[in-house]
Amino acid sequence: MLRARRADRHPPARPARTLGQGAWLLALLCLCLCDAAAQTRQPVHDARPLAFRSAAEEARFHALAAELRCVQCQNQSLADSNAQIAQDLRREVLDLMHEGHDDARIRQFLVDRYGQFVLYQPPIQPGTWLLWGGPLLFLGAGGVWVGRLVRRRSAAMAACSPEGGPER
Repeated sequence: MLRARRADRHPPARPARTLGQGAWLLALLCLCLCDAAAQTRQPVHDARPLAFRSAAEEARFHALAAELRCVQCQNQSLADSNAQIAQDLRREVLDLMHEGHDDARIRQFLVDRYGQFVLYQPPIQPGTWLLWGGPLLFLGAGGVWVGRLVRRRSAAMAACSPEGGPER
């Protein structure tokens, strides 16, 4: 009776797949993965030069690209960088210019995508106070340190000199 219940619970086993069927399935899976990887690969750099409609547009583009930071290099402007992403961003900026966006809208598009870091001169706001005020804080702290150092040395010199007269 116990055996009859176990037999009811478990269906009969399927015949085992042959090695050839497994190899075909594995080959099909690899083919699908390779195809998916090929479709998601970043396109190779477009070697065509940027096409400007006028000299004024070219000047506007170069001025705007000089104000933007390369997100990969981090110490070069978008105009100076040779990184792949800088080339793509230059092309994106020119496309946005061709679509009729003004400089402020293009900057905002890049800030929305990459954050305030993409701007060489981010606006003064609570998140950037330390960035703008940091150099002044370091300068002030250095001045205080130098002032204390001078006072200590003056006090030490006064303690070493004879009472009342200048040192000669």
